[in-house]
Amino acid sequence: MKTLLMTAALAVFATGSIAATPDEAMTKAGCMACHTKDKKLVGPAFKDIAAKYKGQDVTAKLMDKVRKGGSGVFGPIPMAPNTPDKINDADLKAAIESILKT
Repeated sequence: MKTLLMTAALAVFATGSIAATPDEAMTKAGCMACHTKDKKLVGPAFKDIAAKYKGQDVTAKLMDKVRKGGSGVFGPIPMAPNTPDKINDADLKAAIESILKT
């Protein structure tokens, strides 16, 4: 227990916060302003993203796409770049893995 508390304290000290759940990280980063889990909003639904990439190892590819932004894969509306100050790499990876499991 003592080791667990020390590990958590070190994580808070190193990152400034305890890692959020993927849903919390996506909400904080603003992803949910344009995406929902099950229906198209401005951007595609997470279920549609998961269906498009089902069975593919695309986490790194999608991380790059989120970082750079762009358009054309799900329609003409562009997605703005999402820099590490909006969502850190660990939270972004967890979010993408969560979306792909949708």
